Amino acid sequence: MSQMPQQAAPAKCPSCAEPLESGDLFCGACGYDLSAVPAAPQDHPTLTMGAAGVGSSGVDWPPPEPESSGKPAAPHLPTDLPGTDSGGTQLPESPHGSPASPPPHGSPPPHGSPASPPPHGSPVSPASGVRFDRPPEPDEYPLQAPDPRVAASAADTAELPKVCVACRAGRVDDDGYCENCGHAQPRERDHMEQEAGPVAAVSDRGLRHHRNEDAFAVGHTALPDGTPASLAVVCDGVSSATRPDEASMAASRAAVEALQAALEQGTHPQQALHDAIVAASQAVNALAEEPPSAREHTPHQNAPACTIVASVVASGLLVVGWVGDSRVYWVPVDRAAPAARLTEDDSWAAQMVAAGLMSEAEAYADERAHAITGWLGADAYEVEPHTASFKPDRSGVVVVCTDGLWNYAETAEEMSEIVPSDAAVRPLHAARVLVGHALDGGGHDNVTVALLPFPAPPQGAGSA
Repeated sequence: MSQMPQQAAPAKCPSCAEPLESGDLFCGACGYDLSAVPAAPQDHPTLTMGAAGVGSSGVDWPPPEPESSGKPAAPHLPTDLPGTDSGGTQLPESPHGSPASPPPHGSPPPHGSPASPPPHGSPVSPASGVRFDRPPEPDEYPLQAPDPRVAASAADTAELPKVCVACRAGRVDDDGYCENCGHAQPRERDHMEQEAGPVAAVSDRGLRHHRNEDAFAVGHTALPDGTPASLAVVCDGVSSATRPDEASMAASRAAVEALQAALEQGTHPQQALHDAIVAASQAVNALAEEPPSAREHTPHQNAPACTIVASVVASGLLVVGWVGDSRVYWVPVDRAAPAARLTEDDSWAAQMVAAGLMSEAEAYADERAHAITGWLGADAYEVEPHTASFKPDRSGVVVVCTDGLWNYAETAEEMSEIVPSDAAVRPLHAARVLVGHALDGGGHDNVTVALLPFPAPPQGAGSA
């Protein structure tokens, strides 16, 4: 970048920058001996930004003149670097922070100039007759670039153990608990939010669980003909199993990766969703592959397990797939039209209702209601993904959620009432509202919800 020009200024005292008159031998303000150095030049170096050769201070300092040239070194002004002479040599510091050199003597001031010495606290150097003291730098001056050694020290500090957010004194151990007060520290998965094009999802630990065992994955892509497609996967870890949080995370990631790859290759969304659930099942099964020695120490542990529910919106189709008791709801933008629940639970309660043995109210009031009959995991029966396709005749929003949400809005009508009216254009905001509804209701379980507008907006569109 080119330098910014400065306006020419009248000759000034090199010590206090007081304007001088032609022929003055001493400064009328500070008594500085002007015969010791040449008059200050009319132009001065200006600040440069991004120019080659600029030093660590951000200023393009002119190189010193060679001694053989016969020209004296240009004087520094009070706005230059403090504490150095014109050759760059560090000066000794006085207790007041200025070079401890006495003022010049033996040079009477001319007629009309004050005979008093320079003010106390503003000494000058007898060798060059140049003052290096100056008032404190204003706040807007650019700071010098950090010393690499200081930066390295800061990096070492960043690696120090974390301090407890509760007592502010104890260190946090590897398990996430304070060694002083035992307070559990916030974990990254306690609250997660994500947007991917027009899709958004939010997951929260809730108010009763010690960790978040839910997970989600969202994405958007395009079919071979350029048609946009959006997708969301939500998984709920089975708390009675080992490492349910790892199971849900592995399943959600494997499913969304398989879905995106299949859709981009032109696979029908319903078939792609079926295959993605199978891929998620295989990812969870792999977590159970432990060495025999590990099983010897924990023989009664169940294999990692989770449920899964997913949805794809593409080419006017709304496709859902699931194993377990997480759900998908359809909520039209026109709330005069009916909402609908698009999945059936793999649960004890659902089986009782399907067999005609209990009413829905009776079944879900039973303590066994949420016992699942289908899940992903090495100890599950043969996985049979459920899939279904729909062709809504109007715009709306697809709600993909765990029971941590639908426990507080079980029917389609109840879900429609709590989904914000602008959810299709502000899915992240709406997802936050839905999670907040579950927390306000008690937050007894982990809460996860993903929202997909239907039809899928043009590629690259997102929340307003």
